[in-house]
Amino acid sequence: MTAIENLSGALTGDDFPGEVVTRSIVRDVDLGAAGTLALITLDNGHDHTKPSTLGPQGLLSLNAALDAVAARAAAGEIVAVGVTGKPFILAAGADLDGAGAAITAPGIDPAAARQRAAGIGALGHAVFRRLGELPVPSFCFINGVALGGGLEVALHCTYRTISSGVAMVAFPECFLGLVPGWGGAYLLPRLIGPAPALKLIIENPLAQNKMIGGTEAYALGIADAMFEPADFLEESLRWAARVLGGSVAVERAPLADAAEWDRAVAATRFLADGKLHGAAPAPYRALDLVAAARTADRDEAFAAEDEALADLLLSDELRAGLYAFDLVQKRAKRPAGAPDRALAGKVTKVGIVGAGLMAAQIALLFVRRLQVPVLLTDLDQARVDAGLAYVHAEIDSQLARGRISADAANRQKALVAGSVSKDGFADADFVIEAVFEELALKQRVFAEVEAVVSAECVLATNTSSLSVTEMAGGLAHPERVVGFHFFNPVAVLPLVEVVRGAQTGDAAVATALNVGKTLKKNCVIVADRPAFVVNRLLTRFLGEIIAAVDEGTGFEVAEHAADPLGLPMSPFLLLQLVGPKIALHVAQTLAAAFPGRFAVSEKLRAVAESGNTSVYRPDFSVDPAVIALLAGGDHPSTGAEVRSRALEGLAQEIAIMLDEGVVAAAEDIDLCMILGAGWPFHLGGITPYLDRMGVSAKMNGVPFR
Repeated sequence: MTAIENLSGALTGDDFPGEVVTRSIVRDVDLGAAGTLALITLDNGHDHTKPSTLGPQGLLSLNAALDAVAARAAAGEIVAVGVTGKPFILAAGADLDGAGAAITAPGIDPAAARQRAAGIGALGHAVFRRLGELPVPSFCFINGVALGGGLEVALHCTYRTISSGVAMVAFPECFLGLVPGWGGAYLLPRLIGPAPALKLIIENPLAQNKMIGGTEAYALGIADAMFEPADFLEESLRWAARVLGGSVAVERAPLADAAEWDRAVAATRFLADGKLHGAAPAPYRALDLVAAARTADRDEAFAAEDEALADLLLSDELRAGLYAFDLVQKRAKRPAGAPDRALAGKVTKVGIVGAGLMAAQIALLFVRRLQVPVLLTDLDQARVDAGLAYVHAEIDSQLARGRISADAANRQKALVAGSVSKDGFADADFVIEAVFEELALKQRVFAEVEAVVSAECVLATNTSSLSVTEMAGGLAHPERVVGFHFFNPVAVLPLVEVVRGAQTGDAAVATALNVGKTLKKNCVIVADRPAFVVNRLLTRFLGEIIAAVDEGTGFEVAEHAADPLGLPMSPFLLLQLVGPKIALHVAQTLAAAFPGRFAVSEKLRAVAESGNTSVYRPDFSVDPAVIALLAGGDHPSTGAEVRSRALEGLAQEIAIMLDEGVVAAAEDIDLCMILGAGWPFHLGGITPYLDRMGVSAKMNGVPFR
């Protein structure tokens, strides 16, 4: 019995009852003088909205196809094997839902669970490596999405082509709590070098699961040739014929030397430490695998990947990551409480009140994504000109980096205009204000805008903490006012909190949701409560830590108290990003709304009133002037005590928010914190994390779920 037969016997279909099987369909392609190529197409029978994934039965289907083509190759009937995918999809990796269900099945003992986990890794290795060990060359034609195991299929082949239209190429495993476990941690660094490989395997997943496209993948050397989408497969087959005929030679870069390898691993370890502080195991296991890949042979490397995969498939981090991933992929696409989409108004022109940095970022996003005219207004021409200059500079930067064409850059610049008058909003369908956080000012702005715009125009506010209801109170049509709260930086953070005021109508909410979707943002509908979701929770979290500093906890202790969580930034780096004055303003708003749970730190007030806008100096050392303002107090806490205090504050606040109906369910709190605050995937949502740690039950008597 072969190794694959042994493994398939240990992983029966009964263990993976929900697997949507990706079949390997084989057909012959005549390459003319070069001979016949057997082309394997990976296809799960669904359209591109349900990407092909690979569970045990899918792997066995590929193995059966390889049995057939290997026999034909040995008989001289074919000269090569090709692999491609259904339209727009090569493969989106392993069937993690099925794997998770199989490993955590009711009644399964730990030893059996680990055996199944190890078997998943070993079966993938055993099948995929056959692509590189056939008696004829193998080609992968990357026609679409290639994630995780899908990219590993390609790496096992002798040659690769890629479509310039491919939008997603990535190893997202570390983002979810895994490692590339079917050869990727070994094959990729040996193909393109350790530094770029570690960027894909670790750095990009830790940067909000960043993906690359076909053009960048080709530039990195992942693919040997690139063709346009319209005739990608035909051109790839012609190229394969030329390779087989000897008219095209593919050269490979030599293996990086030990010094280069060590530098790349050390640099990535430094980056991971800075982001995670050791809190998540997967990136460190991946680092170890890549570090060993230079000298390990294939058997050793694949066995090490099997062990890592087995350990991580059983980890809390994976379960947490899969929960978070499911939220982002499903719940974020269908906001709870959304009105009928048919109520959404068409947006053909956008007005923005304000031309400061936030307003300019919003203008840039609207121009890029909606591709409609955008009018910026402010009090004087100098401010308007500064806002326009920012937008133009960002467009020029995209052009210089080859991200957009000269024609696209000219079109985008032509769409944005500025004025000191709001009269230009007369034909706008959506006007958003992004002025200073002062209620009276925003009320005045909306009154001025309402006097100009049409009856159908939606009025949106980018307020981070003020009442949308009060903002709309004096208007003739308060039903058209909706909160549309972006997070900074606007282009990066994917969340928009859509705030429904007491009189906000369904049409305004539907329009806001449609605009958010077109902007490629994820929207969560929230009630009009002070600071909504993300800022309320971050203010509570930061407030508890600053309160400990007020009492006498040293800056260094407070600064690093949350390190074991692996949050994207430390508390005082968050304070610097928000700005002490804005942080003070939000704290004052919440202290007024919820006295007893929120307070205004006199030390924070001193920092804000001192004029300091930064906690850190350009070299990231702490500003001594800020340290001096934060000193004092005679009741210091330990880092563990500060961390517990902050988490207990979050658990209490979330329970109150759910009772208030700020969002529809705890999942929406989790989604907001993941997308708006960078709550780590390896912790899952904030509410299940607080449940696992026992904090929810301690503070509220019951867990959140």
